[in-house]
Amino acid sequence: MHTKRLLKIAAVGATAALMLAACGGGSESSSEAAAEGDTAASAPAEEMASEAPAEQAGAPGGEAYAGPVGDGEGEVNILAWPGYVEDGSTDPAVDWVTPFEEATGCMVNVKTFGTSDEAVKLMQGGGWDVVSASGDATLRLIYGDNVQPVNTDLVPSYADIFEDLKMQKFNSVNGVAYGIPHGRGANLVMWNTDEVTEPIDSWAYTFEADSPYKGAVTAYDSPIFIADAAVYLMATQPELGITDPYALDQTQFDAAMALLEQQKELVGEYWSDYTKAIQAFNSGTTAIGTSWQVIVNLAQAEGGKVEATKAKEGATGWSDTWMVAKDTPNINCAYKWLDWIASPEVNAQVAEWFGEAPANAKSCELTSAPDHCDVYHAGEADYWTDVYYWNTPTAQCLDGRTDTQCVPYSEWATAWSALRS
Repeated sequence: MHTKRLLKIAAVGATAALMLAACGGGSESSSEAAAEGDTAASAPAEEMASEAPAEQAGAPGGEAYAGPVGDGEGEVNILAWPGYVEDGSTDPAVDWVTPFEEATGCMVNVKTFGTSDEAVKLMQGGGWDVVSASGDATLRLIYGDNVQPVNTDLVPSYADIFEDLKMQKFNSVNGVAYGIPHGRGANLVMWNTDEVTEPIDSWAYTFEADSPYKGAVTAYDSPIFIADAAVYLMATQPELGITDPYALDQTQFDAAMALLEQQKELVGEYWSDYTKAIQAFNSGTTAIGTSWQVIVNLAQAEGGKVEATKAKEGATGWSDTWMVAKDTPNINCAYKWLDWIASPEVNAQVAEWFGEAPANAKSCELTSAPDHCDVYHAGEADYWTDVYYWNTPTAQCLDGRTDTQCVPYSEWATAWSALRS
C-alpha cells in the first residue's frame, strides 16, 4: 500500500461528505454540489421515499445496446465516487483519464458525489452518461428507470472480472446485467490497541449493553447501517430467521432497530467523514467500532495504534458497479469507458489509489504494491462468503420470500433519522 498516496487522499478527501480519496480534475466536487442544494444527503427521510425502488410488478424494461461499439461521440459525462476518475489534478502521477481521452477521443467530464443518495438524485436529474453506483443505489436506479441493461459482450474486460462479483442481486435483475463491477471492500471491526488490549473478533463489543467501551464506540452514520445490526442478529438470534440483512420483514426490522437503540447508549460518535474516524481512533477518543480497510491503513500510516478484522459474525460490505444512463446520447463513449475502467491496468491503478480490492482478477499482477490484493483479499472467494454487499431494501423481499413484505429503503431512512434525532 502506498502510504504517501493514501495520505494525500485523506488530505483532499476531508472536504468530501462521505467516501474516500480525492476529486477528479475538471470536476465539480460533492461539497460544491451541496452548496448548490442538489445533494440528497440532508433531505428529510420522507422526501427520500421517491428514490426507493417502486413496488415491482416485474423486471424493469429496456434493451441492452446491441453494438458494435463504434466511434465515440466526443465526450462522456461521468458521476463518480471521489478517487474513481483521476486525471492528474490530484497527483500528477495518478492519471488514467488522459490516456483514455487520447485513445478514444472521448473527453471526460466528471462530477463527484459524497453519498449514494446524492448519486441517485443527480442521475434522476439527467445529463449523465455513466455512474459508479454502490449497492445501496443500484436498484433504485434500475427500478427508477434511470439506467439501462449492459451488454457485457461489448466489454471485453468483463471476462476477467471475478466471477463472484458478476450477476449479483444489486447489479442484475432476473438474469439481466445492469453494470460492470468495479471493486469491493468489507466493513471491519477496528480498535485502538491502547484502549482495547486484547484482540477482538466480534461485533459484540459494539452492540451489547455490557460492552466495557461505553461512550467510546463508533458506528457508520447511514440508514444502510441497519443492515450491520441485522448481520449481528443473524448470528446471535437465529430464531429471527434473517437470511439477508437487506430483506427484513417488520419483526426482523424492529429487532434490528431495538439493537441499534441499545447501541446508541454506547456510541460516542457516529462517523460519515472517514478522516474524522481516523483522527478519533488515533487519538483514542474512539476505542472500537466500524471501519474500512483503507481507514486502517491510513491510521497506521499516521502512526496510529490500531488493528482491525472481519468479525466472526460476518459483515456488510460494498461492491460498486459502473452503470449506463438509460437515454445517454454518448453510448459509444460510455461503453469505451466501461471497458477502460474495468481493464486490468486501469482497475489496478484505481484499486490501489482508492484503497479497495480490484474487480479484475488480472489487476493483482499489476499493482505497484505486490501485496495489495492480499491485503484486500481480492481473490479469496471464501473471505467474501459472509460479506453482505450493500443493497437497496425493497418491499418485495430480496431473499425470495413471497408470503410477507419487507421494509423498504424509505422506511429505513425514516427510522434512521428518528434514531439519530
